[in-house]
Amino acid sequence: MFPTNPKQMKKMMKQMGINMEEIEAEEVIIRTRGEELIFKNPSVVKVSARGVETFQVSGSYEVQEKKPEISEDDVKLIMEQANVNEEEARKALEEANGDLAEALMKLQE
Repeated sequence: MFPTNPKQMKKMMKQMGINMEEIEAEEVIIRTRGEELIFKNPSVVKVSARGVETFQVSGSYEVQEKKPEISEDDVKLIMEQANVNEEEARKALEEANGDLAEALMKLQE
């Protein structure tokens, strides 16, 4: 049976070698391959046990799709190869998620 008193619970966890620490955070961003999960004013707890640190993040979040990073060199290359202006080259690269070959093929169709 676990104690319901927070002080007793903390003492018991400390005896087991588990340490919990609240972290004040304004924002937490989790980046995946295609999107970002953005937590504003989250509740973050760091749990340390047996040399392993684990973070627990809770709160409301919003999902944003990641846009590919397109370099100026890539834009120039597409402009030269497809004989298009900068705007068309950038648009093709964005639609192809930064894939040079795909962007070039779309422009040559």
